[in-house]
Amino acid sequence: MDRQGNTYTFLYASVMVIVVAAILAFLSHSLKPIQTENVKVAKMIDILKSVNIESTAKDAKDKYQKYVGESAYIVNKAGERIDGVAFDVDLAKELKKDAADRAYPVYECKLDDGSTKYILPVRGKGLWGPIWGYLSLNEDKNTVFGATFGHKGETPGLGAEIEKEAFQKPFAGKSIFEDGQLVSIEVTKAGQSEGNIHAVDGISGGTITSQGVEAMLQDCLSGYESFLKN
Repeated sequence: MDRQGNTYTFLYASVMVIVVAAILAFLSHSLKPIQTENVKVAKMIDILKSVNIESTAKDAKDKYQKYVGESAYIVNKAGERIDGVAFDVDLAKELKKDAADRAYPVYECKLDDGSTKYILPVRGKGLWGPIWGYLSLNEDKNTVFGATFGHKGETPGLGAEIEKEAFQKPFAGKSIFEDGQLVSIEVTKAGQSEGNIHAVDGISGGTITSQGVEAMLQDCLSGYESFLKN
C-alpha cells in the first residue's frame, strides 16, 4: 500500500482512533471503583467537617464510623423515618422531585463530649453551577453548630469564598427557627448581619452565590421542618 496515499492515511488514522478509544475506555472502567471510593471519602470528610472534626483521606472512614456509624437514616417531609441508606441518597436527583416525594438524609453524630449533633445535607444553585454543603444542628434542632459548603465552578475570590472558613464559621450559633416557625438563615450584604441570630454576612462581590446559599438553605431545610419540630 502506498504510504503517501490517502487510503493509507485514512486507515492509519482510523486504527489509531480505535486503539486510543479502547485504551481510554479500559482506563475509565478500571479507575471507576477508585473514583467512586474517592467520592465517598470526600463526602465523609465534609460531613465530619460540619461538626468541626478534621479528617483526611486516610482516616475519614474510621472517624466517620466512630462518630456517625449506623446512626444515619432517611426521613420524609412529614418527619417520618423511611427505608433506605442515608449515605446513598443522591441529593441532586432528589431535588428534581416534588418536596413531598424527596428522601431527606439525616446524620446523627455523637461527639466525644456526649452531645448529639444532627447533620443535614443541602444542595442548590450558585452563579455558575451547583453548590452544596452540610449544616449541623445542636440537640435543640434549632441552633447551628457548624457548616461547610462546596461548589463546582464559582468565581475564585468571589463566590468561591463559600468554601472558606471565614464564610462558614459565622453560621455557628445562628438559629433557624423563630417563635416555632422555620425562618432559615438569611445571607445579607456584608456588615449587615450583626446582632441578627438568623443572618450571616454574604460575600462582597459574590452576591448571586450568596443568594444561592440563602435559597439553598431555605429550600432544603423546609423539607426537614416536621422532623426538626417533632
